[in-house]
Amino acid sequence: MSLPQKIGFIGTGAITDAMVRGLLAEPAVVPDVMVSARSADVSAKLAIDFPKIIVSHSNQAIIDDCDTVMLAIRPQIAKEVIRPLRFRDGQKVISVIAATTRPNLLEWIGAEVRLTQAIPLPFVARRKGVTAVYPPDADTAAVFNALGKAVECETKAEYDLLASASALMATYFGIMHCTTKWLAENGLPEEKGRAYLAPLFAELSETALLADRETNFLELSRKFATKGGLNEQAFLDFDGKGGSEALKQALDRVLERVST
Repeated sequence: MSLPQKIGFIGTGAITDAMVRGLLAEPAVVPDVMVSARSADVSAKLAIDFPKIIVSHSNQAIIDDCDTVMLAIRPQIAKEVIRPLRFRDGQKVISVIAATTRPNLLEWIGAEVRLTQAIPLPFVARRKGVTAVYPPDADTAAVFNALGKAVECETKAEYDLLASASALMATYFGIMHCTTKWLAENGLPEEKGRAYLAPLFAELSETALLADRETNFLELSRKFATKGGLNEQAFLDFDGKGGSEALKQALDRVLERVST
């Protein structure tokens, strides 16, 4: 298990920005980083914030110069970007491209690379990300453990399930927005609602992190739902009026999309 000496990013969007910031924040995790010039605003800002970054206008130069290459391209253009490139047999390649199958990636790459897939989340910028990795790979795990925590998946099915679960981030903030809006509609200024809800949800997440491994989330739900109390009422309304079923149906649809 070892961290790369030089890691290159093909595709410079929000996730690349987060990963690079996590890798290069002091103390830096890796000594050298190259990023593609695509998305000029992001690459230019990274170069200002981290002068040692090399911004390359050639994706092939990134592959030629780096021992580990991170593919962070939008899935809609992944094939046209990857197929013309020449990878080295044995080169370490990590794909963070969403909804793109391993067989397709290997076909487009066209070389006997060491390919892993990962689902980094924006929190890697603060080295607090949890990242699903498939297949298990010590070197890939080392990168994402440095950015928080890697969860190595033994099967593609495990990886797809975690990919589906990670699609709930927008829903999480959507619940907060809906609640803040409801508070405002009932007379509480929005800034006060936000000031109350953000730490409330943060502390609930911290409680889940600190809970004993034998304590499941339903037990935590019951712990916060006094019999006959307001939390129990809200949960029973949510569950009884289709909230839990709607959530499962949404996850089913995401899983269908990522596993095809």
